[in-house]
Amino acid sequence: MSRLPRPALAALALLCGLVPLRSHAAEPPLSALTVTGPERLIFSATRDACDGADVPDAPARAFRDATGGIALFGLHYRNRALRGPDFDRLKIDCRVVLDSGGKGDPALYDDRSWITATWTEDGARVAALVHHEFQANEHEGRCRSKVYMECWYNTITAAESRDGGATFARTHPPAVVAGAPFRQEEEQGRHRGFFNPSNIVGDGRWRLFLASTTGWDRPGSDQPAGVCLFRSDDPADPTRWRAWTGTGFTAAFPDPYRKAVKRPDTCRPVGPFPGPVGALVRQRGTGAWIAVFMAAKGGAFEGGAFAESGFYWTASRDLLTWDAPRLLMAGATLYDDPCKVGGKVESKAGARLIAYPSLLDPEAAGRNFDDVGERALLTYATLKVEGCTITSDRDLVRRPVAIKVWP
Repeated sequence: MSRLPRPALAALALLCGLVPLRSHAAEPPLSALTVTGPERLIFSATRDACDGADVPDAPARAFRDATGGIALFGLHYRNRALRGPDFDRLKIDCRVVLDSGGKGDPALYDDRSWITATWTEDGARVAALVHHEFQANEHEGRCRSKVYMECWYNTITAAESRDGGATFARTHPPAVVAGAPFRQEEEQGRHRGFFNPSNIVGDGRWRLFLASTTGWDRPGSDQPAGVCLFRSDDPADPTRWRAWTGTGFTAAFPDPYRKAVKRPDTCRPVGPFPGPVGALVRQRGTGAWIAVFMAAKGGAFEGGAFAESGFYWTASRDLLTWDAPRLLMAGATLYDDPCKVGGKVESKAGARLIAYPSLLDPEAAGRNFDDVGERALLTYATLKVEGCTITSDRDLVRRPVAIKVWP
């Protein structure tokens, strides 16, 4: 299998100590999550892949199609789905549902695209949020640096399926859900834009997701880095998404290539998140929200620091105020230095990182698996490390989790 560029979240390891985090920690905790069983393999890149592009490279997202079958996304930028009648019988479907064009014009938003969130009401028409990377270092004349992180221009775009997720199509011109209020710059010097949306969740008439930004400092617009909350009453219309500003859902981030942004909006970050949120779910019965994410040891949040590297969770009643994060599963993540993992003696047997946590309940009430009961599946990727290199030898795995939320 060919080796692929380091995944989107891997580069964020460089930002963990730089992102200002905002949280309103509450005691006692709202919830308790406990891993209750061993790891079980869902997909192995070395065993199951259709080609070298099939590696776990994003948190798992799933929906039930019109036939009752499950479609699950979470692989690389040549987007394919795992499909099956239930979570125990998922197999990769080698049809490419959305490809990446590798195009060198950032205004086309067709360089590298990952399906990172889906929403469907009927199992036939499916709206998707797409994590788009314009990797300017790969395109001659687009970036003065050749360093990936210094040239990375990120945008959340939209795609749509009308055949239950068998194919997805982009709109023309491209539909921008959340973009930086400026165009890609040859001398940008650092990672810019919005990226890695969580799954979409439902709350009455509203649909919501969380997305990361590295922020910007522009005349009349100082956007803090962090994770912002977006809301819409119609995910099928990409123009209707608005982000929380601290007083309401009014911030819009349109395409800077098609509309001059004179006075850019800004969003107010929420939560104790050091980077993207892996999954956001609502607990049935109590209505509490639970978010899972990964963090590196020593990273700070308001009121504390992460004592160990691994997967963490936090809970909220309103999606704005979150309690203190707590460790769900320890392990070296993409935010950790791979040299300190792959350089160990035990790496001869195959040292691995963990990444891209998500929570999926097979008994979810809706088609979009945005709710959980007292049990769920913690799904995540394991990534083999050789020396200081994160390889494309990756598995998608799951472990059972018990969930308790206090009224």
